[in-house]
Amino acid sequence: MRFPIVIHKDAGSGYGVTVPDLPGCFSAGDMLDDAIESAREAIACHIEGLLMDGEAIPARASIEAHQANEDYRDGVWAIVAVDISKLSSKTRRINITLPERVLAIVDKAAVREGQSRSGLLARAALSYVQQQSGSTLPGLLTDKPEPSRSYRADSARQARRRFGDGE
Repeated sequence: MRFPIVIHKDAGSGYGVTVPDLPGCFSAGDMLDDAIESAREAIACHIEGLLMDGEAIPARASIEAHQANEDYRDGVWAIVAVDISKLSSKTRRINITLPERVLAIVDKAAVREGQSRSGLLARAALSYVQQQSGSTLPGLLTDKPEPSRSYRADSARQARRRFGDGE
């Protein structure tokens, strides 16, 4: 996931970094490269905290929208990529089949967004599910588990009921 950051430098000080899309997320560094890397770490830490607290990741706005904010007027803008698929969540390996053309498109988008293939597919799937449901799905968009069973367990139960082997 890519986040715009705004970098400020006052005379005689290091670089200060603000992440406008994540209220309360700040970092700093003595050198510009250090400040940007610190911002990447701060974003990852901030998002991990949101996920652990069961909160959704805030929607991102365009740099142009943020530039209208007086607080960011004299700042320099940059984009920081953070792979949020690896944050605060147990992963499980799955096997899927995709046409090569679709896989190439997914890989190109993942590189463009600064994500892994798995991270991009996970975000796309969650976005689709949220869009189809018409509401926020905290258990899916955060790290908090939902009190539901797997689709395989549900399918097995339904099959037993349907064929007379009820529970």
